[in-house]
Formats: sequence, structure tokens, C-alpha cells
Amino acid sequence: METKKILVVDDDIDVINIIETILTNEGYTVITANDKIEGLKKLKSEKPDLAVLDVMMTTHFEGFEMAKEIIEAPEFKNIPVLIQTSIEVLQTSENDVVKMAHEYRKSMSSRDLDVLLVENKATGKAGVDYLNEEGKSVFVSVSGFVKKPVDSKKLLPAIEKLLK
Repeated sequence: METKKILVVDDDIDVINIIETILTNEGYTVITANDKIEGLKKLKSEKPDLAVLDVMMTTHFEGFEMAKEIIEAPEFKNIPVLIQTSIEVLQTSENDVVKMAHEYRKSMSSRDLDVLLVENKATGKAGVDYLNEEGKSVFVSVSGFVKKPVDSKKLLPAIEKLLK
């Protein structure tokens, strides 16, 4: 069996070391980067099978911005993107997570939220709706979310599911 490569992008070296140890012990090859620029370079040179991205690095939305670049690039669009975050993820039964995010954003309670993370556990569809620096809503489809702090009992099943 070919060893799967996983790119981990996080500005916290302790988080990188923990994830790298967990994944290496499971037989994965781990490539690391500390920000979006380094992450995109390693994405191009290493061609990983999956990317695990932190959200806040150099900017508050750097992880989302990197996810958007991965998903929109034809050569990377098939690489699953797992976002690690401490932000609460909204669960929905709505098949269209984009629609759900936009509807939720329109509601009075979420009008001022900068970031909405939505996921349909049944279908696996997930995404991030965030307000960019101009205040415009940007939606990025992702493959899923994993909670911070890192927990191997949650991280490994999420990765295994995406690499099948």
C-alpha cells in the first residue's frame, strides 16, 4: 500500500508536532508548513493526498483563503481539505449547506458573525461562510472540520474517512 501524504498547515509549532506525531505513528507521511504561502509551495511540490489547515495564522482567515485557493485550482481540486478549528460548527439537515449558511447569515442573530461553519453530517457536505475584509460573504466548500485542541480519537477517523 502506498503511504498517504498529508499536508499540515498551522502557525503553532506545538500543534504541528502533535499532529505530525499522531499521523506518523499511523503510517502517514507528514509535510508541514507554517502559513499559506509556504503551504501552497509545499502543496505544489509535494502533491499531498489531504490538507489539514488551521484557520488563524498570519491573518484571521488565512486557512479559509488557502482552502479556497486549493479548491479553485484545477490541479488541487480533488485534494480533501480538513479545517481544524475551535469555532463552533453548525449542524444542518439542509442538503444545500451554501443555502443554509446564507439563510442563517440573513437572520438577526448571525448578522454580525464573521464566520459560519456549516456541516451536514448525513451527506458530509461542509463549508465556511466568512466575511472578507470588504465585508462580503465568501463561501468555501471544505471536506470537513476537526475540533481544536487536537484529539487523535477525532482527527484519525476524519482523515481515514476522507482518504478512502
